[in-house]
Amino acid sequence: MRLRLREFRPRTGPYEHRIVQPWHPLRHTSLSAPEPIGLLRGDHDGLNRLAGLFSFAAYSRHTVVHVPLRDGVPPDEGFGELVDLVLVHHSLGLRPSAWPGLRRKLRAGTPLLVRTDEARTARDAAAWRERVGRADFKDVLRQATHARTCFLLGSRDVFAETATWFAHAAGHGPYQKDVAKGCSRLMGEIPALVQPPGGGHPLDVLICFKPYPPYAHFRRPGEPFRRPGRSATRPRRPAAAP
Repeated sequence: MRLRLREFRPRTGPYEHRIVQPWHPLRHTSLSAPEPIGLLRGDHDGLNRLAGLFSFAAYSRHTVVHVPLRDGVPPDEGFGELVDLVLVHHSLGLRPSAWPGLRRKLRAGTPLLVRTDEARTARDAAAWRERVGRADFKDVLRQATHARTCFLLGSRDVFAETATWFAHAAGHGPYQKDVAKGCSRLMGEIPALVQPPGGGHPLDVLICFKPYPPYAHFRRPGEPFRRPGRSATRPRRPAAAP
């Protein structure tokens, strides 16, 4: 997949940070804060590009991936406060509390075109799944919400695994029942979120497919394009006078 991004290089003291955003916003995709249940709703384009962004994040250990989601089209269903999304590797050491200062510096970005490798992503995701049951398994996603932003901190393989969940949701969501009527359908969840201590309701972010209105535009893949027919009650244009 080719991704058009916007790249920023803000500095804090002697340190330069590399931050990227999608060049075009994901207008019909939204994320509510996981408190403790979050809801990520998106159409085919939004979920597909999120799959690409997670794949890009998997192999970009020194890059912060920022996905602005608060300013899109407001969802017509769901719950919770809308937040942005940030993907960052554990090893980068970015603290969520430092994010507002960096976000204020995201002004003059430069175009960036990258290509993701779906075969490599699938291999690394499969390797992650093979290790899940081991006693020493620690390759998980840590989540934090700060400054109206949901942070997911992980490593290569768990980001690759998450990319496959979004790719599945984008590919299979259009075939679900009643999506053409505007109904959202649960397609999965962000895997391997670390649970907070103390028990209580599990932390979760659900992934839902939902086409954007007006729903008359929506066709499942493979369906023929049908032009609207002439209404039986619609008056015909009178013939031109001879």
